[in-house]
Amino acid sequence: QVQLVESGGGLVQAGGSLRLSCAVSGGTFSNYAMGWFRQAPGQGREFVAAITWIGGDTDPADSVKGRFTISRDDAKNTVYLQMNSLKPEDTAVYYCAAKWRLVDRDYKAYSYWGQGTQVTVSS
Repeated sequence: QVQLVESGGGLVQAGGSLRLSCAVSGGTFSNYAMGWFRQAPGQGREFVAAITWIGGDTDPADSVKGRFTISRDDAKNTVYLQMNSLKPEDTAVYYCAAKWRLVDRDYKAYSYWGQGTQVTVSS
């Protein structure tokens, strides 16, 4: 049973930074592509960024490109989302997700999900 646990959310002022972490257990982490998604109240689940299973190629959404960075540490079975220059519109519950090897921007392609962590950016 693959389990994902996010941490690192919180309240931050606009222009500030947060780093989200997602610890994965119960599977072979290095076989998984990892993604971050977010969901604001009343909105659908939005793709944020993803990283491939090997080589570490990343795919950030246009809305976060240049501000957010996804990375992974296979030795720690953990994926990170470094968020800089945060804006109020980044406010959402952030979820990490895992799928077999290849990245995908469609949340329906991911097999495993964490419980989410709240990020709130005040203006």
